[in-house]
Amino acid sequence: MIEIKNITKSFGSKQVLRGVDMNIETGKTLVIIGRSGCGKSVMLKHIVGLLRPDSGDILFEGRSMAAMKEKDIYEMRKKIGFLFQGAALFDSMDVGENVGLALKENERLSQKEIDKIVAEKLEMVGLPGIERMKPSDLSGGMKKRVSLARAISTNPEYILYDEPTTGLDPVMSDQIDDLIKELATKLKVTSIVVTHDIFSVYDVADHVAMMHEGKTYFFGTPQQLVETQDKVIREFLARTDKEAHEAVERELEVEHERQAKGK
Repeated sequence: MIEIKNITKSFGSKQVLRGVDMNIETGKTLVIIGRSGCGKSVMLKHIVGLLRPDSGDILFEGRSMAAMKEKDIYEMRKKIGFLFQGAALFDSMDVGENVGLALKENERLSQKEIDKIVAEKLEMVGLPGIERMKPSDLSGGMKKRVSLARAISTNPEYILYDEPTTGLDPVMSDQIDDLIKELATKLKVTSIVVTHDIFSVYDVADHVAMMHEGKTYFFGTPQQLVETQDKVIREFLARTDKEAHEAVERELEVEHERQAKGK
């Protein structure tokens, strides 16, 4: 379990986190939602040890991260896979090199063993045989899936997703959500998903945390989120539902235009 206890964080005069509390249960998927700028991605960076809090603590499998030295943080990160919002693939490397990077850096494996694992992970995310392609040759959805293959290359116990469906069309977003659920089941990983996509909340979450003004405003199940009459939450859901439907309509218009030009 990961326990987050009253985390605060400021950057200069701007306080981003004002007291965040939440627990992430082993083997479950927690989805973190909230308005832009409420501190969701900053919270993720604290969980993986990229940022240290001004106050409060995170207990990672019962160990205080505040008390960890840099080498302890490094060892902890080996248990974590991270899917970055922009995929963060290295353009100078091909897909196989990107996916196998952590294996080459942290594991004592032969190139043949690395190639085998890379092929297995690409197969797992539905992209077999693309090892020699460059990131520049991939669509946005393919880049996200390659990044996910890299995140699971070391068989992590935890996967952190930062806006995994941002910039993707509704069909590809659904495919990424399906992958998140499938990996949670197959690999039995603990997943933390930061998203603006309200459909993802209903699709993948065991629990939902809503952040508001730098604090944990809501923590519960998707069903409890839907049923609440809290004004702040209802306004947030109404706005995000509207944005989601507008995005779907835009994608349909683009597809209709594309089909019309093809005739």
